[in-house]
Amino acid sequence: MHKNRFPWKGLLAGAAGGIVGSFAMGEFSSLFLSQSDPEERQEDPTVRVASAISQALFHHHLTPRQKSIAGPAVHYLFGAIMGAGYGALVECWEPAGAGWGLPFGAAVWLGAHVIAVPALGLSEPVTRNAPASEAVEGAAHLVYGAVVESARRSLRTHERNTL
Repeated sequence: MHKNRFPWKGLLAGAAGGIVGSFAMGEFSSLFLSQSDPEERQEDPTVRVASAISQALFHHHLTPRQKSIAGPAVHYLFGAIMGAGYGALVECWEPAGAGWGLPFGAAVWLGAHVIAVPALGLSEPVTRNAPASEAVEGAAHLVYGAVVESARRSLRTHERNTL
């Protein structure tokens, strides 16, 4: 490992980037989702995750108000965890940061949205969704990856320059 590499600093910078990236992803998606038919929209998978956790751990059904809080909390937590792992990886292996986070965003889209979430029964398979909505999902994940990398890189460069 390079002598100026600190995985825990990359982890923290990546987590911060993951939170900012999750916000950017949500804003990007909302630009397009606000124009879609409300009857075509499914319950967000993050809300389903929050509901499943609440049921499993507390035997409690979330109210609509609780869902409106828990869904975004799951979204930001997942984004922060993914960003943290990415930040630590880039700190240890620089090539992982190539492409300004776009490969990372694509990997999160593929691993979470395309594979894991449908496999867990939290959403329909992407093949059953409208191509336009899947294009928005893919693009939103690319936005997430680019923002995570931009924030991570900015935080780590700033930290290195202030020492």
